[in-house]
Amino acid sequence: MDRSDMMHVMYDKKGPAVAKNFEKRGFAAWYCPTVEEALKLALSLIPPEHVVSWGGSSSINDIGLRPYVLEHYQVIDRDTAKTPAERAEIMRQALLCDTFIMGTNAAVETGELLNIDGNGNRVAALAYGPKQVLVIVGMNKLETTLETAFARARSTASAININRFAGSQTPCYVTGMCGDCKSQSTVCRQILRTRACNPAGRIKVILVGENIGF
Repeated sequence: MDRSDMMHVMYDKKGPAVAKNFEKRGFAAWYCPTVEEALKLALSLIPPEHVVSWGGSSSINDIGLRPYVLEHYQVIDRDTAKTPAERAEIMRQALLCDTFIMGTNAAVETGELLNIDGNGNRVAALAYGPKQVLVIVGMNKLETTLETAFARARSTASAININRFAGSQTPCYVTGMCGDCKSQSTVCRQILRTRACNPAGRIKVILVGENIGF
């Protein structure tokens, strides 16, 4: 058994137990061993009449969810904006969509989500607004404690995410390491710990037994 196989065996053992921990906190949660199964499940949870939107996420692209909804659903897509003002307005409209799809910066094995945002639209939608939120979580995002999840979100996810913004002068962009900065271009303005779901089942967590997102 090679290293990759051993990793997937571990994911298959841990995933269902973590899903149960999310369920204890009011989330709807599933474990899918592959991206193909995760995509099939995600699509089964989105009614055909739903208007769909999303936050910036590699995970929803990695499983093919965002490309599919772009082709088959009515969407609210900020990338269609012609101006910054129009983009901001579209992001506001997305808070009232039917289904919001996203990844997460980190998750805790005990059943919590940890997210950091620059604009705040993604964490706002997770907390309140859309009828349901689908969160795609690669098993590589799991941490054992809230503290290590926070460290992952700051030092791994945010440090990689900043590279989408060419020319930024944040410490993580320049050095690759978090400097707890107060820069105008920081992507760490909003931090949200989601420790339970209300109403029950509004947030649907799909754990994927592969390394997806960052």
